[in-house]
Amino acid sequence: MIGVIYFIVIVLANTIGSVSGMGGGVLIKPIFDFIGAHSVAAISFYSTVAVFTMSLVSTARQLASGRKINWQIVLWVSGGAILGGILGNVVFDQLLLLFQNEDQVQMVQIFLTVVMLLFAFFYTKYDWPGFQLKKDFWYCFCGLVLGFLASLLGIGGGPINVSLLMLMFALPIKEATVYSICTIFFSQLAKIVTIAGITGFGLYDLKILWFVIPAAIVGGLLGAWASTILSPQKVTIIFQMVILLVLVINLYNGYQLL
Repeated sequence: MIGVIYFIVIVLANTIGSVSGMGGGVLIKPIFDFIGAHSVAAISFYSTVAVFTMSLVSTARQLASGRKINWQIVLWVSGGAILGGILGNVVFDQLLLLFQNEDQVQMVQIFLTVVMLLFAFFYTKYDWPGFQLKKDFWYCFCGLVLGFLASLLGIGGGPINVSLLMLMFALPIKEATVYSICTIFFSQLAKIVTIAGITGFGLYDLKILWFVIPAAIVGGLLGAWASTILSPQKVTIIFQMVILLVLVINLYNGYQLL
């Protein structure tokens, strides 16, 4: 039964996440936390697999549809995201060892997620100007920050991806969502490789992946299709609505932990 619930959540979350560039994990992680059927580490792993699969499918679909992508941006941001993804997973493991209490680690994740949500909402709401940075160093630095936070928080990419890309490089929102999804692919790949190398997958109930992966594929395809027909204004509205929804879920989850 829990697999069916996870399937439905992932399809909906990844469809919205693909359209908005958030990656789906920003919805999957807090909803799975709310359901409470698995440990924090297991939920983070399932969310990572779902978002990784979605980003792969969504990127391939975008390319197939003729979407033009600046590969210089993708490669530098993604290179930084790989390193950031590895660092984020190491810090996550250290937090589990430090606190020895999953509720405290979950509270840290919720606090940082709420801060990111508020930044992303106000940035898009008030249309703050971007900096139009162009050097490769800034692309790599942006990816490092995004990959670190995505891996640490177990949310794939989240709202900060799109907002930071728009802020640093003055990208329009639909273009930022494409680069966000590409970055999410590499950061989540780094996290999966890190998990495989450090702890392996024996800690998790891998049968759940029979629900997670197909749901992620369906969500990625639906999201990529919707992205091609929606206007930038509608993408912005979806982005802001998701932020508010996830903010409420995270605040509720945090309240439950007090």
